Amino acid sequence: MTILVFVLSLLGAMALGMPLAFSLLVSGVALMLHLDSFDTQIVSQNLISGADNFPLMAVPFFMLAGELMNAGGMSRRIVNSAMVWVGHFQGGLGYVAVFAALIMASLSGSAVADTAALAAVLMPMMRDAGYRMDRSAGLIAAGGIIAPVIPPSIGFILFGVIGGVSISKLFLAGIFPGLLMGLALIMTWWMVARKDNVKVAPKVPMRERVRVTVDAFWCYLLAITIIGGMKAGIFTPTEAAVVAVVYALLVGLFVYREIKIKDLYQIILSAGKTSAIVMFLVAAALVSAWLITVANIPAQVVALMEPFMGNKTLLMAMLMLMVVIVGTALDFAPTVLILTPVLMPLVRQAGIDPVYFGVLFIINNAIGLLTPPVGTVLNVVCGVGRIPMHEVIKGVWPFLLSQLVVLGMLIAFPQLVLVPLKWLLN
Repeated sequence: MTILVFVLSLLGAMALGMPLAFSLLVSGVALMLHLDSFDTQIVSQNLISGADNFPLMAVPFFMLAGELMNAGGMSRRIVNSAMVWVGHFQGGLGYVAVFAALIMASLSGSAVADTAALAAVLMPMMRDAGYRMDRSAGLIAAGGIIAPVIPPSIGFILFGVIGGVSISKLFLAGIFPGLLMGLALIMTWWMVARKDNVKVAPKVPMRERVRVTVDAFWCYLLAITIIGGMKAGIFTPTEAAVVAVVYALLVGLFVYREIKIKDLYQIILSAGKTSAIVMFLVAAALVSAWLITVANIPAQVVALMEPFMGNKTLLMAMLMLMVVIVGTALDFAPTVLILTPVLMPLVRQAGIDPVYFGVLFIINNAIGLLTPPVGTVLNVVCGVGRIPMHEVIKGVWPFLLSQLVVLGMLIAFPQLVLVPLKWLLN
């Protein structure tokens, strides 16, 4: 009955058109009323303490860093550097999209921001070269969802805070699976686009390749600094976010000189608006998370999953299937915030490594950004590329299936996550 009260109150509030943060608060109040323990002071205290969290400071800083990178020309230089190396191959712009997505994922951590930047730069080029726009849009959307998996990942920060899991370990554990997702996209693109009759970019002389790559040197150095600094224990994920902001600001102002002092107000304002939405969501979710624990909902979920508790692989498959279904109806952040406090006690009781679960959970939620009807990343591609939604959905299916195959491999072979993590931690 408790689970039913929580689900119905949450879905009912959302159906009435309430913003998700308020829907989460409504579901929390509904649980309190059901448990006969309503107290406005408890709600307000948990709301404030939910946002008062040091690791969560990484979220606004990484968002600001992403805004600075886009405004400072770093995103464009990443695309250009990939273009000079692989743009001359058959279907080369598709490979450029994947390589650029991998590099940008290591800088921003936001699927929406990465997808918007890639679509704005590459889709006009792909249209002019004669590429199928539905397929091109699908590839760019699928490349964008790598951002929440490769560090620095805002999704890992949210999961780590709510689930009580080391964010540094999650960051390092996401590197190899993120690269696998990129490899899967490259293989899929090769299979579906190899026979297309499109214009091939001329081969760039080696001297020009080196010049363009050197021009993007400062972009690559940021990724190396963030990952290397966390691996070496020089700074925490939150401190890495501050480093990213300072670095992107200095590069944009003094190296590339594409950011002007007068631009900073709008850049900071844009990052602040997005951060406020995410932080309020997190605060509201932690109110619900506290009440979920008090109402003993995790124990009820454990009881429902009891038939699968003896087999970790089967249990993971069932949990991932559930997340896939939920991801078709909810956006990335809400799914993470709602399901993490429900599933983590089950994961720990089953003896599943929390870091391993966290990586697969975030990958699954990232895939949800590609699944209609919500599909936030699909909407971004539609808006930026001016393509109808039904065309993007048709083009994204091969790439969506390839990402689901990667998820299935990680479920069947946990070593693909745990062994690289062990190596990176040593």
